[in-house]
Amino acid sequence: MTHVEEELASQPECWTRAAHQAPAHVGALPAPGERVAIVGCGTSYFMAQSAAALREGAGQGETDAFAASEFPRARAYDRVIALTRSGTTTEVLELLGELTGGRTRTTAITADPETPVMTAADDVVVLDHADERSVVQTRFATTALTLLRAHLGLHTDTVVADARAALDAPLPQGLVDSAQFTFLGRGWTVGLAHEAALKMREAAQAWTESYPAMEYRHGPISITTEGTATWMLGEPPEGLAEQVRATCGRWVAGTLDPLAELIRAQRLAVAVARSRGLDPDRPRHLTRSVILAP
Repeated sequence: MTHVEEELASQPECWTRAAHQAPAHVGALPAPGERVAIVGCGTSYFMAQSAAALREGAGQGETDAFAASEFPRARAYDRVIALTRSGTTTEVLELLGELTGGRTRTTAITADPETPVMTAADDVVVLDHADERSVVQTRFATTALTLLRAHLGLHTDTVVADARAALDAPLPQGLVDSAQFTFLGRGWTVGLAHEAALKMREAAQAWTESYPAMEYRHGPISITTEGTATWMLGEPPEGLAEQVRATCGRWVAGTLDPLAELIRAQRLAVAVARSRGLDPDRPRHLTRSVILAP
């Protein structure tokens, strides 16, 4: 079993621990009414998108998400949360260095307590039980999002049960042989759709795209045909499944909690990698952390 397979299989336990951990970090996480930005790079950026949509949708306050390199310095926020598995990513550390000690409170959520991010932020939440050996992120990203869901009161035991179901149920027959994959989301699941597509590209070098579900009709559906797969994370817009089937493309409905559904997409990425003779622990051109030379 590869590192990534072991790590994605441990997610139900990681999520349970993070949910129990959330009350201990109330002071480090956003209070209702705070204006918040959540930042990250790669996978962490997509988790930031999901977390921001969940918080704002819960009426907790205006919440934005940015790639750390694209953070708008001229905007005023009460708190900036940085998601960084390694704690060493250059763009995140540079941004925290600019903000920490000023008017904006900063919080880092990380997996490694022995990295520079521990002193770069005002507050730090360590999810070391979710750290990973694999380059391809799975459990840290979803565990960080679970921590934030639990902080908002949106995590339930059903989510963990769905995660276990996502690990146990077989993938749809023949899905790994698809020539192209599209992942769709709505609201907070748009970030999950982007992350599912990223896993497919990283682990399996697959032709994969991702969109807000309502935008899919505005052009991207033109690539859908026999041999392609369109996977919905969450509730689909009315009539979209029928439109995809009319193209002769394959429609994959998300039947579990969307975060648990992401586990199924992670498993698909590993399965496609194996079918193509690739090692999902060694993605092409990637390293565990992006550290830029000064």
